[in-house]
Amino acid sequence: MVEIKTDAELEAMREAGRVVGRALAAVRERAVAGVRLTELDEVARTVIHEAGASAPFLNYRPSFAPTPFPAVICTSVNDVVVHGIPDGYRLRTGDLVSVDCGARLDGWTGDAAISFTVGPARPGDAELIDAAERALRAGIAAATPGGRLGDIGHAVGAIAEEHGYGILADFGGHGIGRRMHEDPHVPNRSRPGRGMPLRHGMALAIEPMFTAGGRDSYLTAPDGWALLTVDGSRAAHVEHTVAITDDGPRVLTLP
Repeated sequence: MVEIKTDAELEAMREAGRVVGRALAAVRERAVAGVRLTELDEVARTVIHEAGASAPFLNYRPSFAPTPFPAVICTSVNDVVVHGIPDGYRLRTGDLVSVDCGARLDGWTGDAAISFTVGPARPGDAELIDAAERALRAGIAAATPGGRLGDIGHAVGAIAEEHGYGILADFGGHGIGRRMHEDPHVPNRSRPGRGMPLRHGMALAIEPMFTAGGRDSYLTAPDGWALLTVDGSRAAHVEHTVAITDDGPRVLTLP
């Protein structure tokens, strides 16, 4: 069931989204060579706590997971596409890092992700991140009343196909609101004009996940959470929570 939000409820989601945006900005600033991934988790944890919010990632356990998620952010480095658990790994110059973060405030949720490199980018990494960010913008632009869910997936997937990047099979964006994951599933590859009609009041997390090796398949790490590229190629993951409104798409997770 897809929940249609009132304008007041979308405004409440914007407040949760601000917390997510601030947490990601703080993590990005702290992410320099030598910093442990657990330290980045503490940075996000502090921002979320000081805002009076809670962390929906912490102890989250979907059906595929063998254990509850133990952190407030996902930190996915280099060939990890998504769901990386923050551990004692120290960032190195040239690492490609994707950070996914959520926050719940006054009963409403925001969810967003960023990708960046630590120091100068390795060949191909800047282009991969740029393509993912352009795909995110294209997906957001397609999130308008009167459109279809497939229009978003087509906009995202077209950017990946243009560059020969892979798209993580079976994973994509999602509805969001009182819970972090709600209906509908938002594909990163689809046909335009197909799927659910988009209406004012819908809130979607749009999240391209691109792999440089061009393959859609993935490996699951021994922890049961992290998803890795099968060929060791780099990956980028970006995301925003977006409200569909009669005035156009509204990004709710900017700082």
